[in-house]
Amino acid sequence: MSELVQRYLDEVVGELAGVTDGALADYIPELAEVDPAGFGLAISSSDGYVYESGDARTEFTIQSISKPFTYALALDQVGEDIVDSKIGVEPSGEAFNEISVDDTTKTPKNPMINAGAIAAVALVPGVSPDERFDTIREFYSACAGRRLDFDEDVYRSEKATGSRNRAIAYMLDSFGVLADDPDDVLDVYFRQCSLRVTSVDLARMGATLARGGINPQTGRRVTSTRVVQRTLSVMVTCGMYNAAGDWVSAVGLPAKSGVGGGIVAVLPGQLGIGVYSPLLDARGNSVRGVLLCRNLSERLGLHFLTVSRESRSTVRAIYEPTPGIRVYELHGDLMFAGAEQVARTVQRNLDEFEVAIVDVTRVDDINDSARDLLAEVSRSLRDAGKQGLVVDPDRVVIRTGRGYHDSVFSTVEDALVTGEKVLRAKPTL
Repeated sequence: MSELVQRYLDEVVGELAGVTDGALADYIPELAEVDPAGFGLAISSSDGYVYESGDARTEFTIQSISKPFTYALALDQVGEDIVDSKIGVEPSGEAFNEISVDDTTKTPKNPMINAGAIAAVALVPGVSPDERFDTIREFYSACAGRRLDFDEDVYRSEKATGSRNRAIAYMLDSFGVLADDPDDVLDVYFRQCSLRVTSVDLARMGATLARGGINPQTGRRVTSTRVVQRTLSVMVTCGMYNAAGDWVSAVGLPAKSGVGGGIVAVLPGQLGIGVYSPLLDARGNSVRGVLLCRNLSERLGLHFLTVSRESRSTVRAIYEPTPGIRVYELHGDLMFAGAEQVARTVQRNLDEFEVAIVDVTRVDDINDSARDLLAEVSRSLRDAGKQGLVVDPDRVVIRTGRGYHDSVFSTVEDALVTGEKVLRAKPTL
């Protein structure tokens, strides 16, 4: 039943593959050498299941996508008060590499621009640049669920062409923002930007934030829910630089882009998205990546202001009132991520029942992407020789023309009567 999601993702990636607008980040020489046609997408659900499409396993450097994760690490290690004294949280409306600070506080305006990211690096504890980098690398790797590799060539390329970042670092040092040598801090900053990730890594890192700091693949708590809340809040308002307003209104997901061509996006409580396409717009954001995220948000109903409940709570109960009949009781708001997990749950259990009853009596709200997924459940049951029944007294799910083949009932008891008839009619071996 996950085939419907996979087909949709492959279709969208195929549709946008022909977009050739934008340019490579040639101000870092190594980044100008990558394949401009690269295009990958991965989505990780809150239970760790990952969908992949296109070049989802292609490695590229994380670049500015590192910023929210180093900010989260600084919050985790030294606390909000110290971090807030060095880095603001207000949108700057400026380019990511602007040489500026807040007029009043003389501190960086937020952690998503270069000035704030350099300040965040300096807040990560470490007696040496190597120790500080190792702490950052370990944190990123814990979020991704694997040890991330380091790109020596990109690091050297960034270090050789990083004059603007040096200007920012020395400006911060002159205002007392950096407690350590600015060159040492910059060296770590260049190194963190040169860690290699894939779209799958970014999806899993996003899903770790979606789960409130728990990596859904490993089950390890990487950071606290409070740290994640602060981090996602800044990603919403500042993560896409001076395109943040357009992004929030059109896409509505906390996100961060990088000039390596990546974007990580998060739907709190539900999923993480990782995108890779190295052709950038004038603001430093991936052209195809932005289009893809916008399409996903619109088609799947992912805007965070439309989602009020975690997908993990979609399935209220699963039980067998009669051998061979399985009841799936759903509740809350049923959006794409929740319906996708319901579909996979039914698919995993397919050999354990003959009749599936999906009870949506307690579902408060549902969108069309969730309806389409439940219709896919219906078709898959029928193709497998199983019977699907729906308890939908208010007709919130079953709508004409949505592709359902199930019988609809007002109560579970009524559905059970039909289910038992189906069992009696099946031949016994």
